[in-house]
Amino acid sequence: MKTLHLLRHLAFGLATVLTTSAAYAQTETPKAKPSPAATATGKIGAADVTVKYSSPAVKGRTIFGGLEPYGKVWRAGANEATTVEFSKPVTVEGKPLPAGKYSFFVIPTEKDWTVIFNKTPEQWGAFKYDEKQDALRATVTPRITTALTERLAYEVTPKALVLRWANVELPVAIK
Repeated sequence: MKTLHLLRHLAFGLATVLTTSAAYAQTETPKAKPSPAATATGKIGAADVTVKYSSPAVKGRTIFGGLEPYGKVWRAGANEATTVEFSKPVTVEGKPLPAGKYSFFVIPTEKDWTVIFNKTPEQWGAFKYDEKQDALRATVTPRITTALTERLAYEVTPKALVLRWANVELPVAIK
């Protein structure tokens, strides 16, 4: 009888420890990602526009001409390539672009930047970027801002897709 009573207490104690451990493991706060996923949406004319990207932080670094060298293709975000999806055909910087989902790349320089809409939306970074898959390239002039944008951000306005990071703003005119 004492043995049975002792086994019940032991089983109850073991069940309590396992349940508490499982509950504790579920309440731990996951660590924030260095470049969390983000989405920007809006309308430009009749087109619904969705931008999906990962948002890195400046963290005191020199971004353009430093972390992101001038003259090299950049995925315009972190991790997977940034994607831009248009529900209807649009005009980007005066050039026609069919409705669809595109990867979005940028080639920053000290003066004018090249923006690229590529027909291969699902790709990691710019490692397998293929210029032959470009649907559209346009030249855009960035603006220097006085306010620092710590995390890369996109905004869809009624007339543009705007990239902001560090002390740079890149408005891509879209109709």
